[in-house]
Amino acid sequence: MDKPKMTPKDFFMYLGTAVALYASAGALIAIFFSIINTLLPDALNPQYMSSWATSGMRFAMSTLLVAFPLYIVLSWLIRKDIARDVAKYQLAIRKWFVYFTLFIAGAAVAGDIIALVNTYLGGEISSRFIWKMLSVFVVAGIIFAYYFYDLRRAESKDTKVNKTLIVLAVIGVVGVVVWGLVVAGSPSQVRALRFDEQRVNDLSGVQQEITLYYQKHNALPTTLGALSDDISGYRAPVDPQSQESYEYTVLKPLSFELCATFAQANLDSAKTAPAPVYYDMGGMSGNFVHDSGRVCFERTIDPKTYPVYKQ
Repeated sequence: MDKPKMTPKDFFMYLGTAVALYASAGALIAIFFSIINTLLPDALNPQYMSSWATSGMRFAMSTLLVAFPLYIVLSWLIRKDIARDVAKYQLAIRKWFVYFTLFIAGAAVAGDIIALVNTYLGGEISSRFIWKMLSVFVVAGIIFAYYFYDLRRAESKDTKVNKTLIVLAVIGVVGVVVWGLVVAGSPSQVRALRFDEQRVNDLSGVQQEITLYYQKHNALPTTLGALSDDISGYRAPVDPQSQESYEYTVLKPLSFELCATFAQANLDSAKTAPAPVYYDMGGMSGNFVHDSGRVCFERTIDPKTYPVYKQ
C-alpha cells in the first residue's frame, strides 16, 4: 500500500484538534481547581475572595464551551476522512499528534504521582491538594486511555466511532460546567455580586473622604455633597444600579452612618475579604461585611488617631 500523503487540510485539521483538545483539558482542570478553591478555602489566606476564584472559573468555562465542541467536530471530520481512506491512519501528522498527546498525558499523570508522593513525604498533604491531584489524574488519565485505545483501534483498522465514549464525554463536560455554574453563580448572580462589590468600594472611598474632611475642618460634613472638590474633581459616588445617592447621617460630632442596599449577603468571611482599607479608624477599618437588603455602617473617628490639621 502506498504511503498516504499529507495535505494542507490534514495538517490544519490535526492542528485544530490538538489545540482544541489541550485547551479543553486545561480548562477542565482549571474549573476543577476553582471549584476546589471555592469549596475548600485556604486557611492560610484569610483575605481569600470568592470572586478571585470564580472569575478564573468563568473564563475556563467559556474556553471549555468553545474548545470542546470544536474538538468533537474536528475529531468527527477526521474520522469520516479515515473511513473514506483507511490508509490515512498512517499519516505522519496523525502519529505525531497521538504519540505527543500520549506523552503529555502520561507526563501529567507521572508528575501528579511524583507531586503527591513528595508532598506526603514532606508532611504537608491536605484535602485541597488531594482533590487537585485527583482532578489532574482523572483528566490526563482519560485522555491517555482514549488515545492508547485509539492506537490499538488503528492497528485493527476499525474506523467506527465509539458513540458511547462521545456521549459520556459530552455528559461529563456538561456536568462539570453545570457544577461550575452552581459554585460560581449564574450570570445574574455574578452581576449582582459585582454591583455589591462596587457599593463596598464606593462606601470605603466615601469613608476616606469623610475622614479627610474632618481633619481639614474639625467637623463632619453635613451632607455628602459637601465632599465635592472642584480641584480634585471628587464627587460622592451614587449607587451603581439605582443611581441614587448613598445614605449618610451625622449621629454625633465624631460619629456618622453610611447606608446602602445590597443584593446579596457577604457574611461568609472565609470567602469574602473586607473592602480595601484606606484608614484604620480606631479598629473599624474598612470592613463592610453585610447582609442582603438595606444595611447601615456606623463609624466613629478617633481624634487621637486622626488629629485635625493645624491651620
